[in-house]
Amino acid sequence: MINKIVASCAAAVADIKDGDTVMIGGFGEAGSPIELIHALIDHGASNLTVINNNTGSGRVGLAALIENGQVAKMICSYPRTANSLVFPELYRTGKIELELVPQGTLAERIRAGGAGIPAFYTKTSVGTPLAVGKELRNFDGDDYVMERGLKADFALLKAKQADRYGNLVFNKTARNFAPIMATAATRTLVQSNAIVELGDIDPEHVVTPGIFVNSIIEVAQPQQESTLVKAGVTYP
Repeated sequence: MINKIVASCAAAVADIKDGDTVMIGGFGEAGSPIELIHALIDHGASNLTVINNNTGSGRVGLAALIENGQVAKMICSYPRTANSLVFPELYRTGKIELELVPQGTLAERIRAGGAGIPAFYTKTSVGTPLAVGKELRNFDGDDYVMERGLKADFALLKAKQADRYGNLVFNKTARNFAPIMATAATRTLVQSNAIVELGDIDPEHVVTPGIFVNSIIEVAQPQQESTLVKAGVTYP
């Protein structure tokens, strides 16, 4: 019997090891798996490369993981936002590496990694510092820069509903990068607001099929990043 439900967030992240590459879902707060990230902080794996849209807010979630010294490199589109209290200072002092990727290119690099496409060409970043050192080719009179697909050892995601097979439904914009990250990671770990019985999810509504999911934990009342930041909460 297929049953991908695990007992806790700690159990879900237990196999992440030093030096791994971890994709973390979320577009700012929307879809950010706070509980899984905090479990990863408690777990203690370090020297991680993290792929996310941004670098977190305040001192919780992804920002807390970075502040705890567990992230060696960020691959993201928005390293600095209104509540970025951690990453900018660490970057300015040379304590963390940054690979800046335009948002559309980031999404396509993840999708390519999941589809087994090693690289692709795009006009985005041509003629900018982001193209330095990358292969350029001309197609039909226009220059294009080559970008490599992205893959990861693990993906940490947040869903609205899941069943024990690992079929997932997301909540509106909380879907963001999650479906493509699930395809691009060797192992996908998901916290879900609810775990429902088999057959309760209409097959036509499944966004990510269970074949791409390895572990599921139910977090019925997930913490909200903006609420934690407003309250001045820090983790751990």
